[in-house]
Amino acid sequence: MRQSGSAAVRQRLSRGALLLILVPAGSVSAQSRAVVEQERRDFAAWMQSAPLSPRRAVGVFPIGSGLSFGPARAQVPLAGVAAGELSEREGRIRLKQGGRERPLTRGRAEPLGGWYLVPSGTAGRTIVTVFGRQLRAGKPPSWFPYDSSLVLRVTLTRAAAPASQRVLAPDGTEVEATEAGTVSFSLGGKSQSLRVLRLPGAQEEESELEIYFRDPSNDRGTYPAGRFVSLIPEPGGGYLLDFNRARNPFCAYNTAYPCPAPWRGNTLVVSVQAGERYQGGGLTPPPGS
Repeated sequence: MRQSGSAAVRQRLSRGALLLILVPAGSVSAQSRAVVEQERRDFAAWMQSAPLSPRRAVGVFPIGSGLSFGPARAQVPLAGVAAGELSEREGRIRLKQGGRERPLTRGRAEPLGGWYLVPSGTAGRTIVTVFGRQLRAGKPPSWFPYDSSLVLRVTLTRAAAPASQRVLAPDGTEVEATEAGTVSFSLGGKSQSLRVLRLPGAQEEESELEIYFRDPSNDRGTYPAGRFVSLIPEPGGGYLLDFNRARNPFCAYNTAYPCPAPWRGNTLVVSVQAGERYQGGGLTPPPGS
């Protein structure tokens, strides 16, 4: 069941999950300027104060055959934390410390002294994101003014043979995505088409339709590597493509995060002056962009 926009944002962000702006599927009024602006205020406040804000991440580490943490000599030095190790066996993540071992859940924050560990990723390729108390210096998020002409109602043309592929989600986590199809629309008098992938949601039974796109505004006011935008289901089977909700990947806020590579075919020829801006201080586009 989908929740109201701001409530869903807070719930998901508190778990360190993907930033997915959700609104009730049947509520046209939920697509208003006021709702989008409230989502933006919620996000800015979360970035500044949340324990799992991307600006508090100190690193993203593959667990591999075992990852030591704690003392300065460990692979992941954590001040004030006794020596321990993270491991993965048959897809299960274990934390061993002080002669005791306990399981960890993917996507759930594990407090450890003044730190948080958040394991994620696909089985066999698990990573752990480490968050500290210090807020990384950076400019607050900013957005273009709301533009109602960039709220588009579209139809999803389903993929004939949906294939799975590994991609990096907005938070830099590798996930198993499924080809959902394409959406076509007119923008600036030009016919455009974008690929849509189905990414895992915050809960195991959830999934989200996501688009990672590039346009001529990249590196000219928006993030060089591109931005994400979600498709919002509407009554009757259609979808809303709202570029006012275009957002940066987490690597735009903190170089600790790996940055997603551009999705093949998802480059627009018309500049999208909507959604989240970029004020510098992040990464350059990855190879292949």
